[in-house]
Amino acid sequence: MPRLRQVSKSEASEEIQQVYQRLFGDRDPVQQPGTSTGTPGNWWTVFAVVPDILEHAQRGFALFNSKHRKLSPILRELALTRTGFATGSQFVFSQHCKAARSAGVREEQIDAIPGWATSGAYSEAERAVLAYTDAIVLQDGRVSDGTFAALKQHLDDEAILELTYAVATYRLHATMSRALRLEYDDVDERIVEIAAPAGQQAADVMSQISR
Repeated sequence: MPRLRQVSKSEASEEIQQVYQRLFGDRDPVQQPGTSTGTPGNWWTVFAVVPDILEHAQRGFALFNSKHRKLSPILRELALTRTGFATGSQFVFSQHCKAARSAGVREEQIDAIPGWATSGAYSEAERAVLAYTDAIVLQDGRVSDGTFAALKQHLDDEAILELTYAVATYRLHATMSRALRLEYDDVDERIVEIAAPAGQQAADVMSQISR
Protein backbone atom coordinates (compact mmCIF):
# COMPACT_ATOMS: atom_id res chain seq x y z
CA MET A 1 0.00 0.00 0.00
CA PRO A 2 1.13 3.60 -0.54
CA ARG A 3 2.76 5.25 2.46
CA LEU A 4 0.40 8.24 2.30
CA ARG A 5 -3.37 8.34 2.39
CA GLN A 6 -5.37 8.34 -0.82
CA VAL A 7 -8.10 10.82 -1.68
CA SER A 8 -11.41 9.14 -2.45
CA LYS A 9 -13.80 10.47 -5.05
CA SER A 10 -16.30 11.63 -2.44
CA GLU A 11 -13.76 13.84 -0.66
CA ALA A 12 -12.02 15.17 -3.78
CA SER A 13 -12.46 18.72 -5.02
CA GLU A 14 -14.41 19.35 -8.20
CA GLU A 15 -11.16 19.75 -10.16
CA ILE A 16 -9.78 16.45 -8.86
CA GLN A 17 -13.08 14.71 -9.56
CA GLN A 18 -12.76 15.81 -13.19
CA VAL A 19 -9.30 14.22 -13.32
CA TYR A 20 -10.68 11.03 -11.78
CA GLN A 21 -13.54 10.98 -14.30
CA ARG A 22 -11.10 11.10 -17.22
CA LEU A 23 -8.94 8.32 -15.81
CA PHE A 24 -11.33 6.09 -13.89
CA GLY A 25 -14.80 6.87 -15.26
CA ASP A 26 -17.53 6.68 -12.64
CA ARG A 27 -15.47 4.51 -10.27
CA ASP A 28 -14.01 5.66 -6.97
CA PRO A 29 -10.31 4.93 -7.68
CA VAL A 30 -9.63 4.19 -4.01
CA GLN A 31 -12.41 1.64 -3.66
CA GLN A 32 -12.08 0.29 -7.22
CA PRO A 33 -8.47 0.88 -8.31
CA GLY A 34 -7.07 0.32 -11.78
CA THR A 35 -6.08 2.27 -14.89
CA SER A 36 -6.15 1.44 -18.58
CA THR A 37 -2.43 0.60 -18.48
CA GLY A 38 -2.90 -1.87 -15.63
CA THR A 39 -1.48 0.17 -12.74
CA PRO A 40 -3.43 0.58 -9.49
CA GLY A 41 -3.75 4.32 -10.14
CA ASN A 42 -2.62 5.39 -6.69
CA TRP A 43 -0.10 7.89 -8.10
CA TRP A 44 -3.13 10.07 -8.82
CA THR A 45 -5.02 9.42 -5.60
CA VAL A 46 -1.95 10.13 -3.44
CA PHE A 47 -0.88 13.24 -5.38
CA ALA A 48 -4.45 14.48 -4.91
CA VAL A 49 -3.60 14.98 -1.21
CA VAL A 50 -2.08 18.29 -2.38
CA PRO A 51 -4.21 19.28 -5.40
CA ASP A 52 -1.95 22.02 -6.73
CA ILE A 53 1.02 19.62 -6.80
CA LEU A 54 -1.08 17.19 -8.86
CA GLU A 55 -2.06 20.05 -11.14
CA HIS A 56 1.58 21.10 -11.51
CA ALA A 57 2.62 17.55 -12.39
CA GLN A 58 -0.15 17.25 -14.97
CA ARG A 59 0.90 20.50 -16.62
CA GLY A 60 4.35 18.99 -16.93
CA PHE A 61 2.96 15.97 -18.79
CA ALA A 62 1.19 18.30 -21.22
CA LEU A 63 4.37 20.35 -21.62
CA PHE A 64 6.47 17.38 -22.68
CA ASN A 65 3.85 16.26 -25.21
CA SER A 66 3.30 19.71 -26.70
CA LYS A 67 3.56 20.08 -30.47
CA HIS A 68 5.92 22.98 -29.81
CA ARG A 69 8.72 20.71 -28.54
CA LYS A 70 11.93 20.52 -30.56
CA LEU A 71 12.96 17.18 -29.06
CA SER A 72 11.53 14.25 -31.01
CA PRO A 73 9.12 11.91 -29.17
CA ILE A 74 11.36 8.93 -29.97
CA LEU A 75 14.43 10.50 -28.35
CA ARG A 76 12.36 11.72 -25.42
CA GLU A 77 10.88 8.31 -24.72
CA LEU A 78 14.20 6.51 -25.07
CA ALA A 79 15.57 8.90 -22.46
CA LEU A 80 12.60 8.56 -20.10
CA THR A 81 12.48 4.78 -20.34
CA ARG A 82 16.18 4.68 -19.49
CA THR A 83 15.53 7.13 -16.65
CA GLY A 84 13.02 4.73 -15.15
CA PHE A 85 15.42 1.81 -15.40
CA ALA A 86 18.46 3.71 -14.11
CA THR A 87 16.58 5.06 -11.08
CA GLY A 88 15.19 1.63 -10.29
CA SER A 89 11.56 2.69 -10.73
CA GLN A 90 9.47 -0.17 -12.07
CA PHE A 91 6.57 2.26 -12.50
CA VAL A 92 8.37 4.87 -14.61
CA PHE A 93 10.18 2.20 -16.64
CA SER A 94 7.05 0.18 -17.34
CA GLN A 95 4.91 3.18 -18.26
CA HIS A 96 7.52 4.59 -20.61
CA CYS A 97 8.11 1.27 -22.34
CA LYS A 98 4.48 1.68 -23.42
CA ALA A 99 4.92 5.37 -24.27
CA ALA A 100 8.08 4.57 -26.25
CA ARG A 101 6.25 1.92 -28.24
CA SER A 102 3.47 4.40 -28.98
CA ALA A 103 6.02 7.02 -30.09
CA GLY A 104 7.53 4.62 -32.63
CA VAL A 105 10.52 3.22 -30.73
CA ARG A 106 11.33 -0.24 -32.08
CA GLU A 107 10.76 -3.27 -29.87
CA GLU A 108 14.42 -4.29 -30.04
CA GLN A 109 15.38 -0.84 -28.75
CA ILE A 110 12.97 -1.06 -25.83
CA ASP A 111 14.29 -4.53 -24.95
CA ALA A 112 17.89 -3.25 -25.05
CA ILE A 113 17.37 -0.26 -22.71
CA PRO A 114 18.87 -2.01 -19.63
CA GLY A 115 22.13 -2.71 -21.49
CA TRP A 116 21.99 -0.04 -24.16
CA ALA A 117 25.75 0.67 -24.10
CA THR A 118 26.57 -2.77 -25.54
CA SER A 119 23.67 -2.87 -28.00
CA GLY A 120 23.83 -2.14 -31.70
CA ALA A 121 20.15 -1.22 -31.80
CA TYR A 122 20.65 2.54 -31.59
CA SER A 123 21.76 5.32 -33.92
CA GLU A 124 24.57 7.68 -32.94
CA ALA A 125 22.03 10.34 -31.95
CA GLU A 126 20.14 7.86 -29.78
CA ARG A 127 23.35 6.68 -28.11
CA ALA A 128 24.32 10.28 -27.36
CA VAL A 129 20.92 10.87 -25.74
CA LEU A 130 21.18 7.70 -23.66
CA ALA A 131 24.71 8.55 -22.50
CA TYR A 132 23.56 12.03 -21.51
CA THR A 133 20.59 10.55 -19.66
CA ASP A 134 22.88 8.26 -17.67
CA ALA A 135 25.12 11.18 -16.73
CA ILE A 136 22.13 13.11 -15.40
CA VAL A 137 20.62 10.19 -13.50
CA LEU A 138 23.59 8.09 -12.41
CA GLN A 139 26.18 10.84 -12.03
CA ASP A 140 23.91 13.53 -10.55
CA GLY A 141 24.31 15.72 -13.63
CA ARG A 142 28.10 15.50 -13.88
CA VAL A 143 28.14 15.38 -17.68
CA SER A 144 31.59 15.05 -19.22
CA ASP A 145 32.68 17.39 -22.00
CA GLY A 146 32.90 14.43 -24.37
CA THR A 147 29.37 13.26 -23.65
CA PHE A 148 28.00 16.77 -24.10
CA ALA A 149 29.96 17.32 -27.31
CA ALA A 150 28.50 14.09 -28.74
CA LEU A 151 24.99 15.28 -27.86
CA LYS A 152 25.59 18.68 -29.47
CA GLN A 153 26.37 16.98 -32.76
CA HIS A 154 22.74 15.87 -32.97
CA LEU A 155 20.59 18.27 -30.94
CA ASP A 156 20.33 22.05 -30.84
CA ASP A 157 20.23 24.08 -27.63
CA GLU A 158 16.43 24.09 -27.39
CA ALA A 159 16.18 20.32 -27.74
CA ILE A 160 18.96 19.76 -25.19
CA LEU A 161 17.21 21.96 -22.64
CA GLU A 162 13.95 20.08 -23.24
CA LEU A 163 15.75 16.75 -22.84
CA THR A 164 17.50 17.83 -19.66
CA TYR A 165 14.27 19.10 -18.11
CA ALA A 166 12.34 15.95 -19.06
CA VAL A 167 14.95 13.56 -17.66
CA ALA A 168 15.35 15.54 -14.44
CA THR A 169 11.56 15.74 -14.01
CA TYR A 170 11.05 12.02 -14.47
CA ARG A 171 13.94 11.28 -12.17
CA LEU A 172 11.94 13.24 -9.59
CA HIS A 173 8.80 11.22 -10.35
CA ALA A 174 10.74 7.97 -10.10
CA THR A 175 12.24 9.00 -6.77
CA MET A 176 8.86 10.03 -5.36
CA SER A 177 7.21 6.83 -6.53
CA ARG A 178 9.84 4.74 -4.79
CA ALA A 179 9.84 6.82 -1.61
CA LEU A 180 6.04 6.76 -1.26
CA ARG A 181 5.66 3.23 -2.67
CA LEU A 182 3.30 4.19 -5.46
CA GLU A 183 2.03 2.00 -8.27
CA TYR A 184 4.58 -0.68 -9.31
CA ASP A 185 7.12 0.75 -6.86
CA ASP A 186 5.15 -0.57 -3.88
CA VAL A 187 7.80 -3.18 -3.07
CA ASP A 188 9.70 -4.14 0.05
CA GLU A 189 13.40 -3.38 0.38
CA ARG A 190 15.25 -6.36 -1.09
CA ILE A 191 18.69 -5.57 0.37
CA VAL A 192 18.32 -7.08 3.83
CA GLU A 193 20.33 -9.42 6.03
CA ILE A 194 19.64 -13.10 5.42
CA ALA A 195 19.58 -14.93 8.72
CA ALA A 196 22.20 -17.60 9.43
CA PRO A 197 20.97 -21.19 9.84
CA ALA A 198 19.26 -21.89 13.15
CA GLY A 199 21.69 -22.63 15.96
CA GLN A 200 24.66 -20.97 14.28
CA GLN A 201 26.46 -18.34 16.31
CA ALA A 202 27.24 -14.91 14.92
CA ALA A 203 30.60 -14.96 13.16
CA ASP A 204 32.97 -12.65 11.39
CA VAL A 205 32.89 -14.29 7.97
CA MET A 206 35.88 -12.37 6.64
CA SER A 207 38.06 -13.43 9.56
CA GLN A 208 37.15 -17.05 8.90
CA ILE A 209 38.11 -16.75 5.23
CA SER A 210 41.42 -15.04 5.94
CA ARG A 211 42.71 -17.64 8.40
